[in-house]
Amino acid sequence: MKIYYSPFSPYVRKVLVAAHELGLAGRIEQLPSAAHPINRDQTIIAHNPLGQVPTILLDDGTALADSRVICEYLDDLASGEKLFPKVPAQRWRALADQSTADGILAAALLSRYELAVRPPEKLWQPWLDGQLDKVETSIAAIEKAAPAFGERVDIGTISFACAFGYLDLRFPDFGWRSRHPQCAAWFAGFEARPSMQATRHPVG
Repeated sequence: MKIYYSPFSPYVRKVLVAAHELGLAGRIEQLPSAAHPINRDQTIIAHNPLGQVPTILLDDGTALADSRVICEYLDDLASGEKLFPKVPAQRWRALADQSTADGILAAALLSRYELAVRPPEKLWQPWLDGQLDKVETSIAAIEKAAPAFGERVDIGTISFACAFGYLDLRFPDFGWRSRHPQCAAWFAGFEARPSMQATRHPVG
């Protein structure tokens, strides 16, 4: 398998963390790419018309896009422990948590593009504030649930960890830990997992 890859993409990181947890990381070749909302990478578009990462190419040439789809494919491919629980109540909890984390990432990425891509004279501060408020209210909700996470390792907790890691990378002044100590304590433990250490975002 081959994956169009960006070391700064939290969605790529989610896929790679899942691959490590499932014992599949060694089967995935990372292809450099330059996904961008304006200067779109035609190499990716040839396989995924949205031109986004992650896009994974299977051994038979099939292309799969979207971290949610790719993670579920990897989970189906792997033997042993699964990241998508089979017990209905646990499955819906993990999927709902993934949705919340992906919403945090969507708002954070839009905020990043607003700051890094849009010309400064066109920056719309109220819109930016609204996106970051989505991040804040979502983490506040996670804060209430975090004490019960325990040793959970599933698609939900992986998604939360990748969201927190991306905030640390792109919004170090957001200061989410000081307002959400339960999340911070949980993340400190989860971040130490080998899968998280192997996929750390580079600085920059």
